[in-house]
Amino acid sequence: QVQLVESGGGLVQPGGSLRLSCAASGVIFKFYAMGWHRQAPGKQRELVAGITSGGTTNYADSVKGRFTISRDNAKNTVYLQMNSLKPEDTAVYYCNGHLMSHDYWGQGTQVTVSS
Repeated sequence: QVQLVESGGGLVQPGGSLRLSCAASGVIFKFYAMGWHRQAPGKQRELVAGITSGGTTNYADSVKGRFTISRDNAKNTVYLQMNSLKPEDTAVYYCNGHLMSHDYWGQGTQVTVSS
């Protein structure tokens, strides 16, 4: 059974930082491309950051220079370090794992940026 379990969300003030984690089980993690997506109320889900099995990363323009995605294949975990957070970063953040026709999602973790 494949599971992606996110953690690390919460309430943070503007300018603050959070680190999200996504632990994978039931898959050969090192072969999967991993990504973080987010969905704000009333908006479509969007890709925030992705990392390939080889470690190549890509970011949405809105988070470049503030967010960093990384992976630890020994721990089957992908991370999203979020710095200089803004109110517009408020959303539910979802972890995604993708390999060929296999596509898996976590349950999401809420990130709220507010003073």
